[in-house]
Amino acid sequence: MLHLGVNLEQQNKKLLIITYYWPPSGGIAVQRWLKFTKHLKQLGWEPIVYTPSNPELQYEDPTTLKEIPEGIEIIKKPIFEPYTFYQFFTGNRKKETGFGFAQQSKKKSFFHELFVWIRGNFFIPDARMFWIRPSVRFLTEYLKKNPVKAVITTGPPHSMHLIGLKLKNNLGLRWIADFRDPWTNIDFYRELKLTKWADDRHHRLEKRVLQTADAVLVVSTDIKKEFEAKTTKPVYIITNGFDPEEFEEIHVDIDEKFVLTHVGTLPPSRNPIVLWKCLQHLCENIPNFRNDLIIRLVGKVDSEILKSVKEFGLEKQLELISFVPRKEALKFQKSTQINLLIVNNTPNSAGIMTGKLFEYLAAGRFILGIGPEDGDMSRVLNETKAGMTIGFENVDKGIEILAELYKSYKNGKITVQTDSIQKYSRSFLAKEISEIINKLS
Repeated sequence: MLHLGVNLEQQNKKLLIITYYWPPSGGIAVQRWLKFTKHLKQLGWEPIVYTPSNPELQYEDPTTLKEIPEGIEIIKKPIFEPYTFYQFFTGNRKKETGFGFAQQSKKKSFFHELFVWIRGNFFIPDARMFWIRPSVRFLTEYLKKNPVKAVITTGPPHSMHLIGLKLKNNLGLRWIADFRDPWTNIDFYRELKLTKWADDRHHRLEKRVLQTADAVLVVSTDIKKEFEAKTTKPVYIITNGFDPEEFEEIHVDIDEKFVLTHVGTLPPSRNPIVLWKCLQHLCENIPNFRNDLIIRLVGKVDSEILKSVKEFGLEKQLELISFVPRKEALKFQKSTQINLLIVNNTPNSAGIMTGKLFEYLAAGRFILGIGPEDGDMSRVLNETKAGMTIGFENVDKGIEILAELYKSYKNGKITVQTDSIQKYSRSFLAKEISEIINKLS
């Protein structure tokens, strides 16, 4: 009987993936496990996705529905979220996610400040906490009847990890916790107005997750170092990635103007003041630079950033484009002269490697990073020769880089010779995840 059980376990290729973000959600957060389910299925695994049926989304992108792999089981259960009350009292009818509303514009009402305090001190680890108990109750019974090789939780929101923690305690199953961002070291953690009790509870929960999971996945070396100091469990770097075929099927002409494009959300903490200073200087000192320049911002842009653009005299060079479907966003990334990659100017900025970095690699256009020159983003750009990084305060370096790029543009072409990017393809990364799963004892 024991031998038969081992054979049955070896044949069990099912994986339960617990994720808050799933189509038709738009944005980069949904892409990681949407793509990994596809590639893990191609490797012989059977992904089962557990996700809310009524999540709060920043925006919807129906085109992501077409990317769901055929034949996978998707289980959806309703979730209660308290953001309805926040929207009612603040008059904000826009949907916010995660720690998100703590990071809005600096112009904040009394009710906004109150709700940030309530969110930080009562909704721990986040406002998705009300989904933990019903999910554990449902999944405990489901998994007894439908055993899986492993459970994978991905956060933020970190409530997903608490579901995994309780399932591990209840059933003793194998569990992998995937962190797309840190927990207590996430860039806006300090904006949550936490009491000492709440701060301690966040740290205790984080420690329990890290010490209980059979393996931990992170997206950068900085987060790996942070977590390895908190747990003896194995911590693996599985960066975000790209699918080459997504870009191979896109055919566009390169923009004729000297276009700098940023695709995605720009909150106040990503206001690239150093870039505005550099561009203002070049507009004033290089003939025709202002006429050739276009600053294209695609997505949600905070009013503080628009104010800065105006203060530096660049409003006439600004091309503001609201949300576009993912395929259109990829076209902008491939047609631009330069892709802008801006990380949050916060204490943990050295460890930030957004999913956009890897899409930019696949787009094959020059990447201009704004962030720590010794951080993970800069390391990847140097390693792949896909671009360069300007430090938050390094105006002189920024002027020099942009002047050289403009010179190349005027001479006909900004060339990019990328090296070693294949290891960031999602098919390669999925193989690494598969190996990690197989290592679980």
